[in-house]
Amino acid sequence: MLHALPAPIRGFITSLILGLNTLFWCWPLFTLALLKLLLPIAPVHRAIRYLMHLIAESWIGINKFWMNQVGHTRWDVSGLKGFDKQHTYLVTSNHQSWVDILVLQYLLNRRMPMLKFFLKQELIWVPVIGLCWWALEFPFMKRFSKEYLAKHPEKRGQDLLTTRKACARYKTNPVSVFNFLEGTRLSPAKHAQQQSPFKHLLKPKAGGIAFVLDAMGEQLHSMVNVTLYYPGGNPGFWDLLCGRVDEVVVRIKEQPIPAEFIGRNYDQDDAYRLQFQQWVNQLWLDKDAELDALHQQYSARR
Repeated sequence: MLHALPAPIRGFITSLILGLNTLFWCWPLFTLALLKLLLPIAPVHRAIRYLMHLIAESWIGINKFWMNQVGHTRWDVSGLKGFDKQHTYLVTSNHQSWVDILVLQYLLNRRMPMLKFFLKQELIWVPVIGLCWWALEFPFMKRFSKEYLAKHPEKRGQDLLTTRKACARYKTNPVSVFNFLEGTRLSPAKHAQQQSPFKHLLKPKAGGIAFVLDAMGEQLHSMVNVTLYYPGGNPGFWDLLCGRVDEVVVRIKEQPIPAEFIGRNYDQDDAYRLQFQQWVNQLWLDKDAELDALHQQYSARR
């Protein structure tokens, strides 16, 4: 329906729908968050979290509706089966674009528990949506530079503490704990600055998912490893709103988490840290090879 309109008008209409959708659902979400604060009773909290997840899934469902209406995106997806909402998953993906989160929500919503991803602490101040993330118990991480930690060693381990607190809340309701291993979106400038050894990826940061395994390893059913690729180039958020994302390629692989990584301390066990980093690096080598094959496959079609 919307795809027949000029792109700027499509972008304006979908921006309005996204804004109204967010404003509509935020009020029941905030009401439940307040109720949870006032009633510190574990069974009540479980019920409230369940309702809050239903609200978030409804918000995503409406976003999926306008994404379908605004353009003719071709979806090339494999591996989207075998999941359920009764298990807790660790989900990771490469990070290509601002569009990635909405793409993942589009595909995984109601197929597995709601994605809960790690956010920079500054994002809590984003109007409305920052409070929604807070109400939904998304973990906000404060990033410290190596130079800052050298001057303030007492801040070491703060990320692990934040992760443990967040994961402790996740034990009562199944969730999909999500982490972008690269920590930031890929760009040529970042790739060059890092001197990344990977052709299509930035260097992975193993600490984030290691902390999740430390905090809730026994609870995790498996790891869901997602590879994202946009054959027409990495789109911006405005491109999505205007319906200018022509094609999205997604490869999803569910794989077991090695048993030897469960219950280990990434910060204090040097041998384990090296072993874990080698495992993550191999995941990234495989993903880089997969992306290279996708680049060649889709370049040959043009």
